[in-house]
Amino acid sequence: MASIEYTSPEEFESGYKTLQSTFASNRTKSIKWRKWQLKQLWWLLEQNLDKIVDALHTELNRHAFETLTMEVRGIKGDIVDMLEHIDEWSQGEKPDAGFVFGTLGKAWLRKEPLGVTLIIAAWNFPLYTLLSPMVAAIAAVPGWDVPKGSLLTRAGNCIFLKPSELAPATQALLVDLVPKYLDQSAIRLVTGGPAEVGRMLEFKFNHIFYTGGGKVGRIIATAAAKHLTPVVLELGGQAPVIVTKSADIELAAKRIAHAKLTNSGQVCLNGNHIFADAAVHDRLLERLQFWFDKFLETGNEQFATIINERHFDRIAGLLKSSAGVVVYGGDLDRERKYIKPTIVRDVMTDDSLMSEELFAPIAPVIVADVDRAIRIIRSMPPPLGLYIFSKDQAEIDHILDHTSSGGVTINDLMIHAGVPHAPFGGVGESGYGSYHGKYGFDAFSHTRTVVAPPTWLEVVMSFRYAPFDMKKAKFAEIKSSLVGKPGETMEEQKVGKKVAVSTILRNAVLAVAVLAAADSATGGKLFFVHTMRDVVGKVWRQK
Repeated sequence: MASIEYTSPEEFESGYKTLQSTFASNRTKSIKWRKWQLKQLWWLLEQNLDKIVDALHTELNRHAFETLTMEVRGIKGDIVDMLEHIDEWSQGEKPDAGFVFGTLGKAWLRKEPLGVTLIIAAWNFPLYTLLSPMVAAIAAVPGWDVPKGSLLTRAGNCIFLKPSELAPATQALLVDLVPKYLDQSAIRLVTGGPAEVGRMLEFKFNHIFYTGGGKVGRIIATAAAKHLTPVVLELGGQAPVIVTKSADIELAAKRIAHAKLTNSGQVCLNGNHIFADAAVHDRLLERLQFWFDKFLETGNEQFATIINERHFDRIAGLLKSSAGVVVYGGDLDRERKYIKPTIVRDVMTDDSLMSEELFAPIAPVIVADVDRAIRIIRSMPPPLGLYIFSKDQAEIDHILDHTSSGGVTINDLMIHAGVPHAPFGGVGESGYGSYHGKYGFDAFSHTRTVVAPPTWLEVVMSFRYAPFDMKKAKFAEIKSSLVGKPGETMEEQKVGKKVAVSTILRNAVLAVAVLAAADSATGGKLFFVHTMRDVVGKVWRQK
């Protein structure tokens, strides 16, 4: 495979100016254009499936099944989801702003794209981590103006795509395909390593989306902070698996073994280590070995290998330094970059296998009941995923109440990342921000609050002007029975969502007072006539 020449500083600066110019020109403002680009991306995938499968096999020895089900399917699902909802999500929204600001002030929320965006992908899923965020960035279109019922005039996001240089076959394929399918005036693919990315980060972007490790994530966040650029960081962490004494051990072993084999464990939200209750520990080890043997009975050729020698040596070093006991696997083939699934028992919290995210088909097992597992989890940075195998709901709730993670899957691993219309993202050192579905649309958009109070409301709003009159300050005073009584203890307070009658009456009195003032300001004309006229007119315009 021929090497790819990295994007030069001059090429990047030229592309940066092109994307800025495109954004300023409103070239990308129409939903029609955005839908067209999403459809073009669909056909980029559909018409090049064999090339995509070959590239990922070259990269990771990955089987076509994993590439099609875990990368291509995910991107195509995102495309269809956006095409189905882009019109709906682009609509302006009316907040629950109350009578004065909502009804009279006609407050509304405009959805506006952010501008020129940089998306930096990871090597373990080099296609999905680049193109799935791009789907959301493309879809973040101008919204509809609620009061006027017309399309806003701001342009949509323009996008720099930066594939991982550690996945050169995929990178080369994208260098070839992206210009053929996508509009180069608004979407550009750039290449480079750490030095090139460092130069790119000197430019001011309107948004940066990064998937990868925490070390580089910190570098990106620091560079973005210089320009106050918003960032979404999809990182990782040491995701724990808790197997309680009430767990279905057969199911737990089967699904843990499957996850550890997936992409050879190189998944940012994969289970990193296992906490097993002493009552089920030995049985779990036995069944893990059974399921690894079962999945490997046709050989290991269909399973992914480690991405490169550097990562292979890192994993091998951690395994060699471990004080735990290898009870299964441990075979290392550096020439093929293949590590056989490995189970390590008697692992302590200060073991080398607990020192960092493994990103490997290695399963360290720690004997721990639920409470000890929680204590250890709380002593570590919050992970991207948390996995609980239990049939006891009280036990599950206890774990959820006393831990933090980006997401949780119960009695399985990783599948919370695929829940439709639910956010996927980290917390703390596993990242911040989220995407998928509308959450991705919102990540690449700015929600702008607009309010347009009628000029005749001045008769009511004039209380705020100097010289100040403390009698008029009562007009802005807020009272509520929801705050309780002075001296009330925590146990004595009334907790609930019931709206107090006094609150309803106060709002009703306020509405009547405003209407009365409005009638007076308009010469005694019936205000409700004007209100009804506005409502009927709005409905008519929407038709």
